[in-house]
Amino acid sequence: MKIRDIKAYGLRGRTPEGGWSNELQPEDCVHTIIAVLTEEGPIGWGSVFTSESLVRASLELLAPLYRNESAIEPERVSEKLHQHTFWQGRGGSVTHTISGIDLALWDLLGKASGQPVGRLLGGRCRDRVKPYASILMREPERMPSELLPIRAQGFQAFKIGWGPFGRRDARTDEAIVKAARYAIGEEAMLMVDAGGSDAYWQGDYKWALRTSDMLASYDVDWFEEPLHPDALEDFQALRRVSRVPIAGGEVLTRRQAFEPWLRAGAFDIVQPDVTKCGGLSEQRRIAWMAAAHGVRFIPHGWNTCVGLASDLQIASAFPETHLVEYLTGSPFIDELVTNRWRVDSAGMLEIPERPGLGLDINIDALEEFTRAKTPELRG
Repeated sequence: MKIRDIKAYGLRGRTPEGGWSNELQPEDCVHTIIAVLTEEGPIGWGSVFTSESLVRASLELLAPLYRNESAIEPERVSEKLHQHTFWQGRGGSVTHTISGIDLALWDLLGKASGQPVGRLLGGRCRDRVKPYASILMREPERMPSELLPIRAQGFQAFKIGWGPFGRRDARTDEAIVKAARYAIGEEAMLMVDAGGSDAYWQGDYKWALRTSDMLASYDVDWFEEPLHPDALEDFQALRRVSRVPIAGGEVLTRRQAFEPWLRAGAFDIVQPDVTKCGGLSEQRRIAWMAAAHGVRFIPHGWNTCVGLASDLQIASAFPETHLVEYLTGSPFIDELVTNRWRVDSAGMLEIPERPGLGLDINIDALEEFTRAKTPELRG
């Protein structure tokens, strides 16, 4: 099976808030779906955490390398793309775009072999996994109204992030967490994401240490991105003394960037984003490396339905990956598929056993979000 072409479809019109200081607007495009078209007809789906214009430029750079290549050899082809774009890639938009290509090639390999991708990644250790609902923090009095409808949908794990947390004062931080814990109850899992990769983040080591003590008193399961994402030594020091597990890594790309963090013991939980880090080929290597250093691998999933489908598949292949992130309220997750996700009575998501990533893209919704006709996807 050969690659005929790769198309990019930027998602816009209903882009969810990000909690960023330079807040996303509905018309902003930060997520791009890609389709790998093959000579034989099957289509592979990928997702890129980068705006459409940058993905299209990256595809133009990569086209001579991927055109007519095998569509069912994801690791070899992705590594070829990395190797030949060393000076123009190695992180950023090019690496993000290769991530999407890699996902689509794994999807095609699964379809060609009649197997779910998780089995191809090493075998299915589970057929269900717990999703944690990922939402933005609001003012303390608004947190119950944000969380209770999601709890009613069946979620039993929640992550609250960004918003005013760490940007005002310690009293506000604690009030937000206290309100969230009260809303979801004592039995539910609660994680807190400070959003240290936001522009001009001011949370330093001493702030993070004081805050982690506060979070421990509310039985928070992990403290995510409490520091600037380049502050390796501060992460390392914080992890040694924090009473709450420390998580991070969503901004890193490729295994080479993760290695020093894992070797230094900077994380309890490492969170590569499959739509940025190099795709499933790289994410799997990062997960293996994490296991060797005694670090739990839980993928970052603030992206699209394709990213969620990929996270479900890799979660099936790693016995310690007991959670996946679910960005609640995003049409790019809930409405971009024909087979919508359902949380069961135990608060779990079924991991598809269909060939490939196990999802069907809703082409009508894709055209709505891209405002373009896609005859190449309709046969």
